[in-house]
Amino acid sequence: MNLSDLARHANAGRIDALELISLEGGIYILDIYMQGQRHALVDERGSVCHLRSVEHARDLLRDLPELPFHLVQQSPYDEMCGLADGVREPLRVPIGMRSRW
Repeated sequence: MNLSDLARHANAGRIDALELISLEGGIYILDIYMQGQRHALVDERGSVCHLRSVEHARDLLRDLPELPFHLVQQSPYDEMCGLADGVREPLRVPIGMRSRW
């Protein structure tokens, strides 16, 4: 889903939530949840958008209505410490769509 589609759906009230996924190397991608399906934010070429930071995401989303928004990060701690295998839930932190400065 591109940014203009996201804006159109958000303004129509069809977006359930947004998740900013933190990846290795300081890259973030934006997952969009709409009607039980996940969509990635893509650029004009259809490639997944790589965002630089939470503030970069907020800047892109500044014209959207307030939506549930979470920063999601997998924890490398389990791999580094050699803990037992099993399902580990990622860290999900609610964040605001607007900077609080």
